[in-house]
Amino acid sequence: MKFDREVDWLVAGSGAGGMTSAVVAHQLGGEVLVVESSSLYGGTSAISGGVAWIPGNYLQHTVGIDDSIEEGQQYLSNLIGDSVKPERVTAYAVRADEMLQYMMKNSHVSYQPIATYMDYFEQHKGYKEGGRSMDPGSFSLRMLGKEAKFMRAGHYEGLGMPFSMTVIEGQQLMAMTLNSYWLGAKMLFRYLLDIPYRLKGAKDSRLTMGQALVAKLRRSMMDRDIPLWLDSPITELIKENGRIVGAKINRNGKETIVAARKGVLLATGGFAHNTEMRQQYQQHPIGKDWTAASPSSLGDGIRVGQEVGADIGFMASAWWSPSYTLPDGRVLSLISGKSHPGSIVVNSTGKRFTNEAQPYEEFVKDQYASEERGEGAIPCYLIFDAVYRSKYTVGHLKPGKIESDVKIPSSYFESGLLTREASLAELANKLGINAEQLQSTITDFNQYAREGVDPDFGRGATLHDRYYADPNVKPCPTLAPLEKGPFYALRLEPGDLDTKGGLACDEFGRVLDMSGEVISGLYGTGNTTAAVMGDTYPGAGAT
Repeated sequence: MKFDREVDWLVAGSGAGGMTSAVVAHQLGGEVLVVESSSLYGGTSAISGGVAWIPGNYLQHTVGIDDSIEEGQQYLSNLIGDSVKPERVTAYAVRADEMLQYMMKNSHVSYQPIATYMDYFEQHKGYKEGGRSMDPGSFSLRMLGKEAKFMRAGHYEGLGMPFSMTVIEGQQLMAMTLNSYWLGAKMLFRYLLDIPYRLKGAKDSRLTMGQALVAKLRRSMMDRDIPLWLDSPITELIKENGRIVGAKINRNGKETIVAARKGVLLATGGFAHNTEMRQQYQQHPIGKDWTAASPSSLGDGIRVGQEVGADIGFMASAWWSPSYTLPDGRVLSLISGKSHPGSIVVNSTGKRFTNEAQPYEEFVKDQYASEERGEGAIPCYLIFDAVYRSKYTVGHLKPGKIESDVKIPSSYFESGLLTREASLAELANKLGINAEQLQSTITDFNQYAREGVDPDFGRGATLHDRYYADPNVKPCPTLAPLEKGPFYALRLEPGDLDTKGGLACDEFGRVLDMSGEVISGLYGTGNTTAAVMGDTYPGAGAT
C-alpha cells in the first residue's frame, strides 16, 4: 500500500490518554502524529474534573498520608475481583506513580494530592481516606496562543461562577465559612484585574480541572512540535502480515493514509453519543440524551478495532452519574447536591430507592434497579426544602442566599427541570407522584434525620456519604428534615461521564483479539478500552 505519510506512533484521539502517549513517544525519540475526529481537541477530558486517581503516589506524604503501591493494589483487587485479569490491575497499581513522576518531569503536567478526597469504598482493605485523588492545578490560557480557540469548552461555561477554580479551591468555597468568602473574594478580584480578558469579554484566562490538564498536555505537544490534525477521524486500520501498520484518516473530507512504524494507539473515547451502540449493548432505557461526555464520543476507535478482529468487554458499563438536562440541551452531572442535608431522592411512587449520598455510579445502578422493578425511577426527583435551597449549591445553581429564585431562568421551571410548590402535596401533584406516599416517606425520613441514622439505606454511615455534607448539621451532617416550604424538585436521569466498555487489552495496552492473542501494532487506552476498573469506580479520578 502506498502511504501519504509515515510516523513512528499514530494516535487517534486528543484526550488525556492520547496526548500523554504522544508526549511520551516523542520523549522516547519517536516521530508522532495525533489525529482528532472533532474540530476541537480535548474530548471528554476537557469537560471533566481532570482528577487522576493514583495510589501510592510520591506526593502523598506532603499532605500527611502514608500509602503504598501494595495497598493500592490490594484495594483494587478486592473491589474489582476477578472481572479483570490481575496482570492489568497490577500494572495500573505499579505503574501509575511512575507515570505521574514521568509526566511531571517531562511535560507541563502537574498534580497535587487532595488530602481529604477519600476512596469510594471504605469496606475494602487497602482503602485510604485521602491523597490518591489528585488535582491537576491551574494553567494560563495564554500559554496556548492561537491553539486556545480549538480546545473543547466545559459544560459549565456561562454557568455558576465567572472564574474557574481547582478541585481543592472548590472544596474550600463549598464550606461556606468566612475563609470561603475570603477565598472567593480573592479569586473574583484576580479575575476582574485581568483587564485585557475582561475588555474582550473573554472567559477566565486561568484554566482549572480538565481544561487545565488538556491545556498542559497541548502546550507540551506544542513545545515538541507534535502535529495535531483536527477534523480527521480514523476510518480504517491497515493490516499487513498480521500486523497493524497504519490507518486511513479522513482529513477534512479527503482520505489520507498514514503508516505507523511502531504502532497505532486508539484513544478516541467511549461510545456515549452513539445511540445505536448504546441500544445494542446497554440497559434500557438508554440513549445519548443523558450523557455528559464529549459529543465526539462516538465509538470510532472501538469500531475500527472490531473490524480487525479485536475483542471487547464491559460494553454494558459506563461511568454512571445522575444527570440533569438544561433547556439548551447541555447535560450536567449531579455529583454533590444529592448529599446535602434537607434533601431526598424519590421515584414516581414517592419512595426513596437508594442511599442518595453514596458514590454516583452506585446511585445510578440503584436507579436502574428501581426502574426495572416497575417503580418509575427514570426520571427520579431530588426533593429539597427552602432551608436547603437557601444554604446549598445544587448542581450549578447557587444557594438562594446568593442567587434568589427570581434569577433562575424561567425555562428551568417551564421545562420541568425544576419544580417549586408551596406544599409537598402540590409538588407531588405537579410531578405526578402519589402525594400521600411522598408525605409518608418524608415523615419517616425527617424522624431518621433527627436521630441521625438512616435505617432504610444507611445514608451517612461512610466518610464518602459525609463528604459533600454540612458539618454544622448534627447529629449527622448529611441528614436534616425537610420541613419548610416552598418545596423543590430537580429532575434527574441516569447519566454518565462516558461509557467504559471497549477493546480488550493486556497489561501493556496491547489490543487483544477474540482468542486473547495480541494484535501486533495496535494499542488502546482510556474509554476506548474495556476499563481496567471493570464495572467499578474506586475513587475520584479513576476514569
